Amino acid sequence: MRAQFLVFTFLATVLASSASAQQAASPPPRTFMNNKEIMGLIDKAKADRKGDAPLVAEPILSLAPYRAQLEYRPAKAPAALHEKDAELMVVLEGAGDIVTGGKLADEKRTNANNLSGSSITGGNSQAVVKGDMLIVPANTPHQVIPTGGAPIVLMTLHVPHPPTNWPPAN
Repeated sequence: MRAQFLVFTFLATVLASSASAQQAASPPPRTFMNNKEIMGLIDKAKADRKGDAPLVAEPILSLAPYRAQLEYRPAKAPAALHEKDAELMVVLEGAGDIVTGGKLADEKRTNANNLSGSSITGGNSQAVVKGDMLIVPANTPHQVIPTGGAPIVLMTLHVPHPPTNWPPAN
């Protein structure tokens, strides 16, 4: 009887550990999304917007450590600075100004790797429209400002800073 109890306890522990591991596992990588699905994400972002939130983000693709996301920006959002990664931006819809460089106004830390501010002083403004793209280097303040009375929609991709010896010599 004692042996049966031990076997039962062992099996219950293994099953519980397996179920727990499956729940903790991250979703599988997504490496492709077609245009129709991306346009659907814009509708989802509009629906997900809470009140007058200046930014709604929806995931597009994911393959660790990379994550592409759709950013629906109907209003001016705070400026940001990412200390450990660059940010690639592609304008999917709308128009706006992207301010880079300068200094964050009213700077505050949002987490271990990011700072935010109410705006940027002394930065450079670049007018952007659908199809334009730019990359913001790590440690560079940046702010997206929609223009023309309509939201700007971006695809953004954070690119972690490469190791010191990158790229390798061929």
